[in-house]
Amino acid sequence: MGERPPPTGVTGEEQAGVHIRDSSISEVKVLRPEKHGDGRGFLSEVYNRKAFALAGIEIDFVQDNHSLSAQKGTVRGLHFQAPPFAQAKLVRVVRGSVFDVAVDLRRGAATYGRHTGVVLSAEAWNQVLIPAGFAHGFMTLDADTEVLYKVSDYYSPEHESGLLWNDPALGIQWPLPAEDVVLSDKDLGHPTLSQLASPFGP
Repeated sequence: MGERPPPTGVTGEEQAGVHIRDSSISEVKVLRPEKHGDGRGFLSEVYNRKAFALAGIEIDFVQDNHSLSAQKGTVRGLHFQAPPFAQAKLVRVVRGSVFDVAVDLRRGAATYGRHTGVVLSAEAWNQVLIPAGFAHGFMTLDADTEVLYKVSDYYSPEHESGLLWNDPALGIQWPLPAEDVVLSDKDLGHPTLSQLASPFGP
């Protein structure tokens, strides 16, 4: 399954080997680094701090996380950390594919409670940049999917929280039906948007 077409009005630009465009929520960016291949394989600069800065994105990533989801239909999310340990994320897939979702939790923002979603895959070689102030999650579309993501602050169990993945108020159209979804007990217990006291200001 390929990436969904960009919504109307999406803008894009090229910076030092990476194409960056806005998603339907402009603060969430979709990126595609260049691949340089030959008979041996390929090389790709999947993150370049200078290129990001030239595009106006200056984030100090401090930790890399790597997850494996064995079953198709695994949902991880929707997760966030509250300030002062809020995390921006740069997410990519190195095996398989996911439907990746970000939900705006910034109180007072015009897009509060809205979401944006994109299919990320190893084949498409795309990434999504999610700023702090958003809940994040994904559904795997293949078995044995591996996701790598950078975060801008360290894991803090005292500040981690979440949002219910299938809250009807969010209107997320997940690709697979609920009966095919694999979830942790923890993710099943997250509050809905109406129950959540968002810790993020505008």
